Amino acid sequence: MYESYYGLNEKPFNLTPDTDFYFHSLSHQQALNVLRIAIDRGDGFIKLTGEVGTGKTLICRKLLNQLDDDFDTIYIPNPYMSCEALLQAVAREMDLPAEDTAQDPLAAINHQLIENARRNRSTIILLDEAQSLPVESLEAIRLLSNLETEKKKLVQILLFGQPELDDLLEQKSIRQLRQRIVHACHLQSLSTIVIGQYIEHRLLAAGYCGPRLFSQQALDLISRRTGGVPRLINLLCDKALMLAYASDDFYVQKKQVRQAADDTRQLDLALPLLVAASGYASTALNTAGLI
Repeated sequence: MYESYYGLNEKPFNLTPDTDFYFHSLSHQQALNVLRIAIDRGDGFIKLTGEVGTGKTLICRKLLNQLDDDFDTIYIPNPYMSCEALLQAVAREMDLPAEDTAQDPLAAINHQLIENARRNRSTIILLDEAQSLPVESLEAIRLLSNLETEKKKLVQILLFGQPELDDLLEQKSIRQLRQRIVHACHLQSLSTIVIGQYIEHRLLAAGYCGPRLFSQQALDLISRRTGGVPRLINLLCDKALMLAYASDDFYVQKKQVRQAADDTRQLDLALPLLVAASGYASTALNTAGLI
């Protein structure tokens, strides 16, 4: 609605993870680099965690876009399913015939992975929202990670999840899986200084060409009310721009941000979680951490 008012080609603060708007923050770029290095090394298990709205799915999609045609990628956006259902979902993503997977999906997957390896193709399974995996389904993940030749793993598995994923992996019954995670990294929220750069980046990506829209007071309030979480920043900035447009103002001041924040219930729900997680986030990015 306000796009033409600001000379924009599209909305700059959509909540959907659009790689055209990817912002190279230090935390996000380091995490992406670690994922790429781990994949190139052939490491079997890799884990990325982050609070809700910090950009895990965007990192996942950015990674998928960077992988070349030598990789067969299997993306499972919601792995909340039984062990059998998860194996069937992986088989479907691999385009395996249903009749081959009906009785023993693991054997069919293993056969295809061996064929991929014979053709020098790497197979990667990416599980988004992995904190929702039932414990029994983690057994399916462990079984998949067992598939290997004498030289290399037949499949690499990337887990993307909220910090609750770490709690899930601490359970004694799945310690074998936890021990196989070679690299773990955690996405941090954006600092106050970086928030301004992030907002300008998204405006430029949407086609904006003009003076800075958000005052420093507005940026400071955005930082306080969002905790630096990109999804909440997008939500607040979108509303603030709408309010500025509706009041026939051009620049976004503190008053528009305050009004937008007061009208955004998600901020009130999210901030206690961010405060509780602040100790975790302070040591968050362990880019080469051995588990």
